[in-house]
Amino acid sequence: MAIILLVDNDPLQAFLRKSVLERRFHDVQRVGDAAEALCLVEQPLFAGNLGLVISGLHMPGIGGPVFVAELHERLPNVPVLVLGNGSEAAGDYSSDGVCFLPRPFATDEMLALAGQLLAQSEQQTV
Repeated sequence: MAIILLVDNDPLQAFLRKSVLERRFHDVQRVGDAAEALCLVEQPLFAGNLGLVISGLHMPGIGGPVFVAELHERLPNVPVLVLGNGSEAAGDYSSDGVCFLPRPFATDEMLALAGQLLAQSEQQTV
């Protein structure tokens, strides 16, 4: 089963999202910022098992479209689900393998998109 990496700097939101994701998906790991996520994907064992990245709110430092572009330079086949905020738009994330979910969104909507993206990712690796 592939790893889902949740990147979110808000501890409460991250806890809630991780809890919701773990009801449906086996392996969900959370990091607090994009720099931590990029360090993890440099580890071959982790990167080889990574199936989906879910990026939370626009984070301080590297975040948003810059983070997604940097991630796709390292792992171009790993899909990214961006949970947008009020200042972001789908047009900010125009690359393949990126799905933008604008606010407000239902938990079920996030779970459905995560499931679709993870299934697509697992099909590509078979």
